[in-house]
Amino acid sequence: MHINQGLQVTSDSSSNPDHRPDPGAMDNAPPFDTFIATRNPSGLPGFEPQPFTFSGRGSEYFRIWIVNLLLTLVTLGIYSAWAKVRRTRYLYDNTSVAGSSFDYHGNPIAILKGRIIAIVLIALYHLGPRISAWAGILVFVGAAAILPWLIWKSLQFKLHNSSYRGIRFGLRGSLGSAYKVFLLYPVLTAFSLYLLMPFAHQRIKRFQHNASRFGNASFSFHATVGSFYKLYLTSWGLAIGGIIAMFILFNSTMFSAASHASANGNIMRGTYITIFAIDLMLLVILPIYLSLLQNLVWNNTRLGEHRFESRMEWPRAVWILLSNLFLIAVTLGLFVPFATIRWQRFRIEAMVLLPASDLGEFAADSEASGSVTGEGVTDLMDFGLSL
Repeated sequence: MHINQGLQVTSDSSSNPDHRPDPGAMDNAPPFDTFIATRNPSGLPGFEPQPFTFSGRGSEYFRIWIVNLLLTLVTLGIYSAWAKVRRTRYLYDNTSVAGSSFDYHGNPIAILKGRIIAIVLIALYHLGPRISAWAGILVFVGAAAILPWLIWKSLQFKLHNSSYRGIRFGLRGSLGSAYKVFLLYPVLTAFSLYLLMPFAHQRIKRFQHNASRFGNASFSFHATVGSFYKLYLTSWGLAIGGIIAMFILFNSTMFSAASHASANGNIMRGTYITIFAIDLMLLVILPIYLSLLQNLVWNNTRLGEHRFESRMEWPRAVWILLSNLFLIAVTLGLFVPFATIRWQRFRIEAMVLLPASDLGEFAADSEASGSVTGEGVTDLMDFGLSL
């Protein structure tokens, strides 16, 4: 469970009030408080909304981060597998819901083996074109053919090595479905000049969530393709509007500069100001997109009859991201672990689990652990596709 992958804002829990397992009846569902009173007249805590909490602290994580960094540098990257396990375990151990935290069971030796194989594959990918054009084509085709399988195995590995209350997560998705969502849809998106990107994104999230399980309970995903297009149109609209505004600012600056004697200096300053404004605009749009995406995905995800709610507020997300970047810059990177904790707490504590029954009813269901090769490749290539 990559709490990439995969939360600190409180708001009224009446948002998205339906609480029925049948997604087709969502619009007609009774208010959540009424539903709880009907299902749980005794008021047992197993039926109450359960907010996610994060107890990690920047000072604690800084010690883990600095040791991981130094040992990774000294060992020429070999320690990075152990660093990943230490980092992930800390974040999991400090993420809780309903009084229990998550656990990570990844084996650093297994991850190291996967990363060694990943380095070999990536080296072949870069060396192929230098040998000959045909070698480059063959390597590219081979990489495209094997990548969905690696991602599929990586998702299996990550979920199987994540647990909650001693019960493992897992992935039941088929390899054929993995090739469809991780190869066919991206290819179609490229040929459509990326007009199909929201469609492909929705299909990827649907595959991830529908194929995932917790013990013997399955996740389900109910967000529509239209909702993803709305998300992308909102983000693209903000970006296009910002670019138009920056273009107007640039032209007005150039016009003003041309009327002064030191026109060249003013033009250069105007150019720098415009570039800075565009970069700042993009940094503002990114947390807005991430907030809307998390809310869209988790407000439409269920675990059996239980559902989730995300209350991530984009103004707070913008502030945290921009202030994190500023503090990282002025501290020459030493604020990175504190920034990680701030963002992690914000994202996790925006999440709420809305149980429909006793959480202790779930039973563990054994399943193969997946491929360590896939785990190494996706980490090295920075794929964040797990839950």
